[in-house]
This record gives sequence, C-alpha cells and structure tokens, in this order.
Amino acid sequence: MPIYGAGVRPGQIKNLVTFGDSYTDVVVVSNGGTQWPIYAAGYAHVNLFPFARSGATCSNNITFRPFPSVFETQLPMYFNESGTSPTGKKTKGSVNLVPAETIYTLWIGTNDVGSNALLTGSDQASLVDVTQCMINWVTTLHASGARNFLFQNMIPLETVPLYAPVSYPDRYWTAQRNTTEWSVFMKELVLSGNQLTKLMLEALAPKLSDSHIGIFDSHGLFTDMRAHPQLYLNGTAPLNVTGAVQACVFQLNESTSDTGDCTIATGSDRDSFLWFDELHPSEQADRIVAKNIAQVIEGRQNEWTTWLS
Repeated sequence: MPIYGAGVRPGQIKNLVTFGDSYTDVVVVSNGGTQWPIYAAGYAHVNLFPFARSGATCSNNITFRPFPSVFETQLPMYFNESGTSPTGKKTKGSVNLVPAETIYTLWIGTNDVGSNALLTGSDQASLVDVTQCMINWVTTLHASGARNFLFQNMIPLETVPLYAPVSYPDRYWTAQRNTTEWSVFMKELVLSGNQLTKLMLEALAPKLSDSHIGIFDSHGLFTDMRAHPQLYLNGTAPLNVTGAVQACVFQLNESTSDTGDCTIATGSDRDSFLWFDELHPSEQADRIVAKNIAQVIEGRQNEWTTWLS
C-alpha cells in the first residue's frame, strides 16, 4: 500500500502551469466560453502559465496527430519560456518560476485513446506506451527542477456523446461504426489507462522524495456529475447529461466542413448541460473542475484528490 502525503501547503503555490489537450487549452477554447485553468487561477489567486494545446496527445512519436503534443511541442515551449531544460541547466527565459511556489498539471489521454488513435488502431502503439509517456512528463519536469505535480486522469469517455452507445455521426466522426463496440472498448481503455497511471505514480512517488505528486480523479468527478447533475449543473433548461450545448448530427460520410443538423442551447440554458459538444465538457462542468483544482492549489482538502507524496 502506498504511503499518502500531505501535498502542498496552504499559501505555498503562486503559479499554475498547465499541459494537455483541448480540455485545458485556453487559446482554442473547447467549451464555448472560458476554460477551466483561467477560472482556477482566478479562484486560487495564482498566476497562470498555459501550455496545453487542442488536439494534443502525449507524444506524436507514439500516437501521431498533426497537433502540438506534450513532448514535442508543449514541454519545449515551457523550457524555452521558463529558462530551464530537461537536464536542469538554467538558460535565459522570459519568466522565472520558483519551483516550491509552482504546481504543474497534466490532463491528457482523450486524443491518445480516441478515434484516429488507440480506439481505431495506431501503428504499434499500446496503452502501456501512452501511460508511460504520461509518467515521463513527471520525471522530465522533475529533472528540470519542478517539484509539485497534479496528474488529472481520464474522464469516463464512454459517456461523452461521441463514444456513447447511442452516438450518431457528428463533426468528429461520420464514417460507419459499431457504436456499442466503441463505447465498450473506450470504457476499457480509460479504466485500464487510469489504473496503470495510478500504479506507476505510486511506484514513482517514493523515488522523488523531494516532490509532491497528486492524482486528481477527473473520472470520479465526471461520473458523479453525470449521476447527480442537480449538485453541479445550474442552468435554466432541464438538466442534461447525455446531449450537448451544441449537438450537430451529420449524415454518414458527410464532410464535416458542412454544418450538419445542429441543436444549440443559448444563454443560461447552456449551464444545464454536462457536455458542450460531442467530445468536450461544458463551461459549467469546467467551472466545477476549476473549483476543485483551486482547492488543491490553495492547499485545502479536496475529495477528488489523493496526494502520494
């Protein structure tokens, strides 16, 4: 059994550095409003340094997609701007982040396990390769001097409209598919991937005794939001955990350059939805994520977070 740690102290963290994909990207916003890192930094009164980019996987050398991956793009951008390097050597950077006052988050995996990747076949890549890459994010940043890490695991992707058993042709996939098979396989990929990273992080934590490593249970949080939406969603339309703010139905093999047949919620009705579109959380769901991450940043107890060191 792992020995659990206390995590960061109240008032310790001044900076939030984020890595990941469209769930975290503050440049190309995926929820139609404001992304969770901006909310979280505001709630916790810390500085935000966002490096997550939409479409990303952990590494394009494992699951290739023509988007800025964590290892080939995001980490090099961070090293360049922070004046650090994978070996810990200091260089000239535009910002100076004190390691003890900085927390690093990673929310990745949605594209790695999804369509056009592990779900539909990705050369010789395996789930083990993908999860090991996620752990390498911790060791790479640690070697550069970082000391506080929050690992956000994968949500129950089999419940998003794209991968649900009753899914339909949408902007992300219009080809023929067995929707039940996709949903079952996605559930296995997510559960297995989350367990692998948990075990790997528990094994890693004692080796990095000078660090704090926490796991944020995104999977548990989104499962609870789906099961008890009345505790989280507060819009003016009936609460909805299966549809989306912007739901667009395409014809099979239809070009996604077309708009499809869309149903779009507006105004305060948007906050009644768990999903923004067929793949991404809504802005209200992201506010809930931000509220919980802010508690972690502030050094407060959080029901979805386990500190391993």
